[in-house]
Amino acid sequence: MRNLALIAFTREGCTLAAELARDLSAGCEHAGAACSVAGPARFAADAGIDAYESLAAWTAEHFERDDALVFVGATGIAVRAIAPHVRDKFSDPAVVSVDEAGRFAVPLLSGHVGGANELARAIADITGGQAVVSTATDVNGLFAVDEWAARHNLAIVERAVAKEVSADLLEGRPIGCASDFGLPADLPAGIVDVSRDDLATCPEIGFTVSLDDTAAPFARTLHLVPRAATIGVGCRRGAATAVLEAAVREALDSAHISAQAVTTLASIDVKRDEVAIGELAEKMGWVTKFYTADELVAVPGAFSHSDFVERTVGVGNVCERAACAGGGVLVVKKQSKDGVTVAVAIDEAALDSSDWRMHG
Repeated sequence: MRNLALIAFTREGCTLAAELARDLSAGCEHAGAACSVAGPARFAADAGIDAYESLAAWTAEHFERDDALVFVGATGIAVRAIAPHVRDKFSDPAVVSVDEAGRFAVPLLSGHVGGANELARAIADITGGQAVVSTATDVNGLFAVDEWAARHNLAIVERAVAKEVSADLLEGRPIGCASDFGLPADLPAGIVDVSRDDLATCPEIGFTVSLDDTAAPFARTLHLVPRAATIGVGCRRGAATAVLEAAVREALDSAHISAQAVTTLASIDVKRDEVAIGELAEKMGWVTKFYTADELVAVPGAFSHSDFVERTVGVGNVCERAACAGGGVLVVKKQSKDGVTVAVAIDEAALDSSDWRMHG
């Protein structure tokens, strides 16, 4: 989680909220997270936290902006505050309620995908209290595919199938799994690795970890896509968003890489105000990164070169170098179409399955 927001309502609650913010941002699971803490004006100064004027306004702002909200106080207060904003577990932030004594930490929203269950456990570890986790797979000690995917930054493509996977596990039916990048040797109960187990029949439903969201090893396949790709682009001034999008999709399709694998759209800094780049990134939920010509020149590797581009922007190739500027490996070399150039790089560290723990 990158951004956590905490709110409290009493003097004791404000003290605990400030303590939680400090300890959560220093802990292993949430190390480096940016924590904001708010409380009533009459207690905020003594606790060293911000004062809030309206609970409704605070909730609306942070529900939209942050990865997790922690309410230090009665669970009913939290439920009433978040009620107008709840959409679904795939887009809602994690929400946890903890009493001001720290005895019980209750995940209210996005227990698996948003990480509320793990956050509640982290809070309970700090306070010496109890995490009250009620999701069915947790109660029954079963593998939760959506929580596992969220923990390892894997995009869940088919939400309905993810629910079916959990339902089948609860009913005791086997779930298949396959991965292009390896899986732990010790799999949870009910999970069958079809690539290494001698099976008379393959399970009807299963999940696959792959950059390709068209692979179908099961009759009902849940695709978990590692978020590991960066797209580098160059384009003529005023290029249409539709043209840029078509070129990007063609480049991804050529390498069987899902758009869900992409995290970043990168280019040179002179393209920072290019409308097409901004619009495509916003539409797809990608972040943008822009590099100076000197930064792109310094990117190590063998890249295609254009004297014209070098005379124009100061570097002989934009798209390939921008794709690799974050440390990725080039997997789609420069493709040109309708005044747009596209390249794709993959962060190989994100595909390292050695830390893909499936227990705990």
